[in-house]
Amino acid sequence: MINGFINVLKPPGMSSHDVVSFIRRTYQIKKVGHAGTLDPSAAGVLPIAVGKATRLIEYMTDADKGYRAELTLGYSTDSGDTTGNIIKGIEDFITPEFNVITNVLDSFIGEIQQIPPMHSAIKINGTKLYDLARKGISIERSPRAVTIKKISLIKNSLDHFLFDVECSKGTYIRTLCLDIGVKLNIPSVMSFLIRTRVGGFKLDQAFTLEEITKYPLDVLQNIDVVLEHMPAVFLSSNLAQAFKQGQKIIMKNTDIQNSLVRIYENDNDFIGIGEFDINKVLITPIKVITR
Repeated sequence: MINGFINVLKPPGMSSHDVVSFIRRTYQIKKVGHAGTLDPSAAGVLPIAVGKATRLIEYMTDADKGYRAELTLGYSTDSGDTTGNIIKGIEDFITPEFNVITNVLDSFIGEIQQIPPMHSAIKINGTKLYDLARKGISIERSPRAVTIKKISLIKNSLDHFLFDVECSKGTYIRTLCLDIGVKLNIPSVMSFLIRTRVGGFKLDQAFTLEEITKYPLDVLQNIDVVLEHMPAVFLSSNLAQAFKQGQKIIMKNTDIQNSLVRIYENDNDFIGIGEFDINKVLITPIKVITR
Protein backbone atom coordinates (compact mmCIF):
# COMPACT_ATOMS: atom_id res chain seq x y z
CA MET A 1 0.00 0.00 0.00
CA ILE A 2 1.24 3.49 -0.85
CA ASN A 3 1.63 5.81 2.15
CA GLY A 4 3.06 9.31 2.41
CA PHE A 5 2.60 13.01 1.82
CA ILE A 6 2.71 14.92 -1.46
CA ASN A 7 3.47 18.62 -1.69
CA VAL A 8 1.03 19.52 -4.47
CA LEU A 9 1.19 22.78 -6.42
CA LYS A 10 -2.53 23.33 -6.85
CA PRO A 11 -3.37 25.22 -10.04
CA PRO A 12 -6.07 27.91 -10.09
CA GLY A 13 -9.47 26.68 -11.19
CA MET A 14 -9.38 23.44 -9.19
CA SER A 15 -10.91 22.94 -5.79
CA SER A 16 -9.01 21.11 -3.05
CA HIS A 17 -11.50 18.26 -3.49
CA ASP A 18 -10.67 18.13 -7.21
CA VAL A 19 -6.99 17.64 -6.32
CA VAL A 20 -7.90 14.82 -3.91
CA SER A 21 -9.88 13.14 -6.72
CA PHE A 22 -6.91 13.52 -9.06
CA ILE A 23 -4.58 11.86 -6.53
CA ARG A 24 -7.06 9.01 -5.99
CA ARG A 25 -7.14 8.32 -9.73
CA THR A 26 -3.38 8.63 -10.12
CA TYR A 27 -2.49 6.28 -7.27
CA GLN A 28 -5.60 4.09 -7.48
CA ILE A 29 -6.21 4.51 -3.76
CA LYS A 30 -9.25 5.72 -1.81
CA LYS A 31 -7.58 6.91 1.40
CA VAL A 32 -6.54 10.43 0.38
CA GLY A 33 -6.98 13.71 2.26
CA HIS A 34 -5.73 17.26 2.17
CA ALA A 35 -4.41 19.63 4.84
CA GLY A 36 -5.75 23.17 4.61
CA THR A 37 -8.41 24.01 2.05
CA LEU A 38 -7.33 26.37 -0.70
CA ASP A 39 -9.89 28.43 -2.65
CA PRO A 40 -10.51 27.19 -6.22
CA SER A 41 -9.34 30.52 -7.66
CA ALA A 42 -6.10 30.41 -5.65
CA ALA A 43 -2.92 28.48 -6.42
CA GLY A 44 -0.09 27.15 -4.34
CA VAL A 45 0.88 24.62 -1.71
CA LEU A 46 -1.70 21.95 -0.88
CA PRO A 47 -0.32 19.07 1.23
CA ILE A 48 -1.96 15.78 0.33
CA ALA A 49 -1.90 12.69 2.52
CA VAL A 50 -2.06 9.24 0.95
CA GLY A 51 -2.86 5.96 2.68
CA LYS A 52 -1.93 5.79 6.35
CA ALA A 53 -0.60 9.34 6.20
CA THR A 54 -4.24 10.49 6.36
CA ARG A 55 -4.15 9.55 10.06
CA LEU A 56 -1.56 12.26 10.65
CA ILE A 57 -3.37 15.18 8.99
CA GLU A 58 -4.67 16.28 12.39
CA TYR A 59 -1.11 17.13 13.43
CA MET A 60 -0.96 19.74 10.66
CA THR A 61 -4.07 21.67 11.65
CA ASP A 62 -2.08 24.19 13.69
CA ALA A 63 0.60 24.72 11.05
CA ASP A 64 1.42 28.32 10.13
CA LYS A 65 0.83 29.34 6.55
CA GLY A 66 2.42 31.74 4.10
CA TYR A 67 0.81 33.61 1.20
CA ARG A 68 1.59 36.11 -1.52
CA ALA A 69 -1.45 38.21 -2.33
CA GLU A 70 -2.36 41.00 -4.70
CA LEU A 71 -4.73 43.67 -3.43
CA THR A 72 -6.53 45.84 -5.96
CA LEU A 73 -7.85 49.24 -4.91
CA GLY A 74 -10.96 51.03 -6.09
CA TYR A 75 -13.77 48.53 -5.54
CA SER A 76 -14.97 45.81 -3.19
CA THR A 77 -17.12 42.71 -3.73
CA ASP A 78 -19.46 40.57 -1.67
CA SER A 79 -16.97 37.67 -1.78
CA GLY A 80 -13.82 39.65 -1.05
CA ASP A 81 -12.19 38.57 -4.30
CA THR A 82 -12.69 39.24 -8.00
CA THR A 83 -15.25 36.44 -8.43
CA GLY A 84 -17.95 38.27 -6.46
CA ASN A 85 -20.43 41.01 -7.25
CA ILE A 86 -19.20 44.59 -6.91
CA ILE A 87 -20.83 46.28 -3.92
CA LYS A 88 -18.80 49.47 -3.79
CA GLY A 89 -16.47 51.33 -6.13
CA ILE A 90 -14.73 54.66 -6.55
CA GLU A 91 -12.87 55.93 -9.60
CA ASP A 92 -10.95 58.86 -8.17
CA PHE A 93 -8.66 58.13 -5.26
CA ILE A 94 -5.15 59.12 -4.35
CA THR A 95 -2.77 56.19 -4.71
CA PRO A 96 -1.18 55.50 -1.30
CA GLU A 97 2.56 55.92 -1.15
CA PHE A 98 4.83 52.97 -0.38
CA ASN A 99 5.49 54.02 3.22
CA VAL A 100 1.78 54.61 3.87
CA ILE A 101 0.94 51.08 2.73
CA THR A 102 3.82 49.68 4.76
CA ASN A 103 2.61 51.41 7.91
CA VAL A 104 -0.90 50.06 7.42
CA LEU A 105 0.39 46.53 6.84
CA ASP A 106 2.55 46.73 9.96
CA SER A 107 -0.51 47.66 12.01
CA PHE A 108 -1.90 44.16 11.43
CA ILE A 109 1.08 42.34 12.96
CA GLY A 110 0.12 40.39 16.07
CA GLU A 111 -3.22 38.97 17.16
CA ILE A 112 -6.16 40.50 15.31
CA GLN A 113 -9.88 39.86 15.08
CA GLN A 114 -11.36 38.76 11.75
CA ILE A 115 -14.97 38.28 10.72
CA PRO A 116 -15.05 35.20 8.45
CA PRO A 117 -16.38 35.98 4.95
CA MET A 118 -19.75 34.64 3.87
CA HIS A 119 -17.98 32.92 0.99
CA SER A 120 -16.16 30.44 3.24
CA ALA A 121 -16.49 26.78 4.25
CA ILE A 122 -17.27 27.53 7.91
CA LYS A 123 -20.43 25.74 9.06
CA ILE A 124 -23.18 27.52 10.98
CA ASN A 125 -25.86 25.14 12.29
CA GLY A 126 -24.59 22.47 9.91
CA THR A 127 -24.69 24.65 6.78
CA LYS A 128 -21.58 26.02 5.06
CA LEU A 129 -21.51 29.78 4.76
CA TYR A 130 -20.82 29.76 1.03
CA ASP A 131 -23.97 27.68 0.46
CA LEU A 132 -25.97 30.42 2.18
CA ALA A 133 -24.11 33.11 0.24
CA ARG A 134 -25.02 31.45 -3.07
CA LYS A 135 -28.67 31.77 -2.06
CA GLY A 136 -28.19 35.46 -1.33
CA ILE A 137 -28.40 34.90 2.41
CA SER A 138 -26.06 36.76 4.76
CA ILE A 139 -25.93 36.03 8.48
CA GLU A 140 -24.05 37.55 11.39
CA ARG A 141 -20.64 35.97 12.06
CA SER A 142 -18.65 36.21 15.24
CA PRO A 143 -15.09 37.61 15.04
CA ARG A 144 -12.27 35.13 15.38
CA ALA A 145 -8.77 35.70 16.71
CA VAL A 146 -5.93 35.02 14.26
CA THR A 147 -2.27 35.98 14.32
CA ILE A 148 -0.31 37.82 11.64
CA LYS A 149 3.32 36.92 12.30
CA LYS A 150 4.92 38.79 9.44
CA ILE A 151 3.65 40.98 6.61
CA SER A 152 5.69 42.86 4.02
CA LEU A 153 5.00 44.95 0.94
CA ILE A 154 6.66 43.59 -2.20
CA LYS A 155 5.60 45.96 -4.95
CA ASN A 156 3.00 48.66 -5.51
CA SER A 157 1.54 50.48 -8.51
CA LEU A 158 -1.31 52.86 -9.24
CA ASP A 159 -4.23 50.67 -8.21
CA HIS A 160 -2.79 47.48 -6.73
CA PHE A 161 0.07 46.06 -4.69
CA LEU A 162 1.66 42.73 -3.77
CA PHE A 163 2.42 41.65 -0.23
CA ASP A 164 3.65 38.56 1.59
CA VAL A 165 2.12 37.37 4.84
CA GLU A 166 2.96 34.68 7.39
CA CYS A 167 -0.04 33.85 9.55
CA SER A 168 -1.74 31.38 11.82
CA LYS A 169 -4.33 28.85 10.81
CA GLY A 170 -7.81 30.23 10.14
CA THR A 171 -6.60 33.50 8.64
CA TYR A 172 -8.67 34.71 5.67
CA ILE A 173 -6.51 36.67 3.27
CA ARG A 174 -9.60 38.01 1.49
CA THR A 175 -10.77 39.49 4.78
CA LEU A 176 -7.28 40.83 5.45
CA CYS A 177 -7.32 42.60 2.07
CA LEU A 178 -10.73 44.10 2.87
CA ASP A 179 -9.53 45.31 6.27
CA ILE A 180 -6.37 46.80 4.76
CA GLY A 181 -8.56 48.74 2.33
CA VAL A 182 -10.66 50.02 5.22
CA LYS A 183 -7.55 51.39 6.94
CA LEU A 184 -6.44 52.99 3.66
CA ASN A 185 -9.98 54.39 3.30
CA ILE A 186 -10.23 52.89 -0.20
CA PRO A 187 -12.48 49.95 -1.23
CA SER A 188 -10.31 46.92 -1.97
CA VAL A 189 -10.44 43.35 -3.16
CA MET A 190 -8.07 40.38 -3.27
CA SER A 191 -7.24 39.96 -6.94
CA PHE A 192 -4.61 37.20 -6.72
CA LEU A 193 -3.51 34.64 -4.15
CA ILE A 194 -0.84 31.98 -4.01
CA ARG A 195 -0.07 29.96 -0.90
CA THR A 196 3.67 29.75 -0.43
CA ARG A 197 3.86 27.53 2.65
CA VAL A 198 1.94 25.19 4.93
CA GLY A 199 4.14 24.25 7.86
CA GLY A 200 7.22 22.62 6.34
CA PHE A 201 5.69 22.31 2.87
CA LYS A 202 7.09 25.10 0.69
CA LEU A 203 6.20 26.44 -2.75
CA ASP A 204 9.65 25.94 -4.28
CA GLN A 205 9.45 22.25 -3.35
CA ALA A 206 5.89 21.64 -4.63
CA PHE A 207 5.06 19.41 -7.58
CA THR A 208 2.71 20.17 -10.46
CA LEU A 209 -0.02 17.72 -11.43
CA GLU A 210 1.98 16.87 -14.55
CA GLU A 211 5.05 16.00 -12.49
CA ILE A 212 2.97 13.87 -10.14
CA THR A 213 1.48 11.99 -13.08
CA LYS A 214 4.92 11.35 -14.55
CA TYR A 215 6.78 10.53 -11.31
CA PRO A 216 4.11 9.32 -8.85
CA LEU A 217 6.50 7.49 -6.51
CA ASP A 218 9.32 10.04 -6.62
CA VAL A 219 7.11 12.87 -5.29
CA LEU A 220 6.00 10.93 -2.21
CA GLN A 221 7.49 12.08 1.09
CA ASN A 222 7.79 9.91 4.18
CA ILE A 223 4.71 9.51 6.35
CA ASP A 224 6.46 11.13 9.34
CA VAL A 225 7.53 14.29 7.49
CA VAL A 226 4.84 16.35 9.26
CA LEU A 227 6.06 15.30 12.71
CA GLU A 228 9.60 16.66 12.60
CA HIS A 229 8.73 19.18 15.32
CA MET A 230 8.27 16.27 17.75
CA PRO A 231 11.24 14.66 19.58
CA ALA A 232 12.18 11.24 18.19
CA VAL A 233 12.38 8.09 20.31
CA PHE A 234 13.98 4.89 19.00
CA LEU A 235 12.87 1.59 20.52
CA SER A 236 14.33 -1.88 20.31
CA SER A 237 12.28 -4.50 18.47
CA ASN A 238 10.90 -5.91 21.74
CA LEU A 239 9.80 -2.52 23.09
CA ALA A 240 8.48 -1.52 19.67
CA GLN A 241 6.32 -4.64 19.60
CA ALA A 242 4.92 -3.74 23.01
CA PHE A 243 4.20 -0.17 21.83
CA LYS A 244 2.37 -1.50 18.76
CA GLN A 245 0.22 -3.61 21.07
CA GLY A 246 -0.81 -0.50 22.99
CA GLN A 247 1.41 -1.04 26.02
CA LYS A 248 3.06 1.82 27.90
CA ILE A 249 6.83 2.00 27.62
CA ILE A 250 9.20 2.90 30.47
CA MET A 251 11.61 5.53 29.17
CA LYS A 252 14.40 6.46 31.60
CA ASN A 253 17.60 8.42 30.96
CA THR A 254 16.15 10.88 28.49
CA ASP A 255 16.24 14.67 28.24
CA ILE A 256 12.78 14.80 26.67
CA GLN A 257 10.23 16.91 28.54
CA ASN A 258 6.47 16.32 28.64
CA SER A 259 5.46 16.19 25.00
CA LEU A 260 4.22 14.13 22.12
CA VAL A 261 7.02 12.06 20.59
CA ARG A 262 7.43 10.19 17.32
CA ILE A 263 8.32 6.55 17.80
CA TYR A 264 10.62 4.42 15.66
CA GLU A 265 11.49 0.75 15.72
CA ASN A 266 15.26 0.49 15.69
CA ASP A 267 16.76 3.24 13.50
CA ASN A 268 14.18 4.44 10.98
CA ASP A 269 10.96 2.41 10.93
CA PHE A 270 8.26 4.87 12.04
CA ILE A 271 5.57 3.12 14.08
CA GLY A 272 3.52 5.89 15.67
CA ILE A 273 3.11 8.71 18.16
CA GLY A 274 3.34 8.52 21.94
CA GLU A 275 2.91 10.90 24.84
CA PHE A 276 5.83 11.11 27.25
CA ASP A 277 5.19 11.79 30.94
CA ILE A 278 8.44 12.90 32.56
CA ASN A 279 7.06 12.32 36.08
CA LYS A 280 6.07 8.72 35.42
CA VAL A 281 8.90 8.20 32.87
CA LEU A 282 6.32 6.52 30.65
CA ILE A 283 5.44 6.74 26.98
CA THR A 284 1.75 6.10 26.33
CA PRO A 285 0.79 5.10 22.76
CA ILE A 286 -1.40 7.76 21.17
CA LYS A 287 -1.44 6.58 17.58
CA VAL A 288 0.06 3.38 16.23
CA ILE A 289 1.02 3.19 12.56
CA THR A 290 1.78 -0.29 11.32
CA ARG A 291 2.72 -1.51 7.88
